[in-house]
Amino acid sequence: MIYYEVVTLIQSMILIIPFLGTIIGSATVFFIKEQVSLKIEKLLLGFAAGVMIAASVWSLLIPSIEMAEKQSDVPWMPALTGFMLGIFFLFGIDSLVPHLHFNSDKPEGAKRGLSKTTMMLLAVTIHNIPEGMAVGVTYAAGLSGNADITLMGAMALSCGIALQNFPEGAVISTPLNGAGVKKSKAFLYGVLSGAVEPVGALLTILLTSLTVPFLPYLLSFAAGAMIYVVIEELIPASQAGEHSNIGTIGTAVGFALMMVLDVALG
Repeated sequence: MIYYEVVTLIQSMILIIPFLGTIIGSATVFFIKEQVSLKIEKLLLGFAAGVMIAASVWSLLIPSIEMAEKQSDVPWMPALTGFMLGIFFLFGIDSLVPHLHFNSDKPEGAKRGLSKTTMMLLAVTIHNIPEGMAVGVTYAAGLSGNADITLMGAMALSCGIALQNFPEGAVISTPLNGAGVKKSKAFLYGVLSGAVEPVGALLTILLTSLTVPFLPYLLSFAAGAMIYVVIEELIPASQAGEHSNIGTIGTAVGFALMMVLDVALG
């Protein structure tokens, strides 16, 4: 009885923890009097990039290849197909939805005449979609019983994404406050940017439950979408201008931490 209660608790935490990371990160706006310094921002963005790269490899692509081998498929085919579909999926969203990247004044996507605040919020929201998908598909794989992913492996990914959501929440809420938005409103915007993650996770779990044989494709799809975010948004933001070496160190630390989490818990 206690075992099933523990398992149920772990399952609930897997879906909630990443969103909690965003909430806590957004809440830093109440404790920081001034905008986060450029060095700290680059360190945090680099850290987030490192976590997502490691998660894409160890938690998504490698399990995708291993599962394909067990299904007697060409091992690399689901990983390649899903990965590229994930890239083009995010590319399509990025091209259609108006948004504004970190430290940029030039909007991207379709022109809609939206405010700078709204476009910054949309940018983070778009890029949180693959994170929710990644948590959802690893959770579903852990429950499937025939996957090379355990619930603790899904928990490792969930914790890793929560760690990178913390700086993401801070990086969205504190600049908004520095631009004149009230602290409470800046916090709310930060929280809303991460709300798409549990929704995306639940939708992915539902989809996966209907198409278990496609798990290798869904895992690599989430990996491709995450890598797109890293290359398009996080690495350029961490490397632009001065102190790019700090962003590089942040990426290395994030990568190493996520790698250890996945191997130790997975």
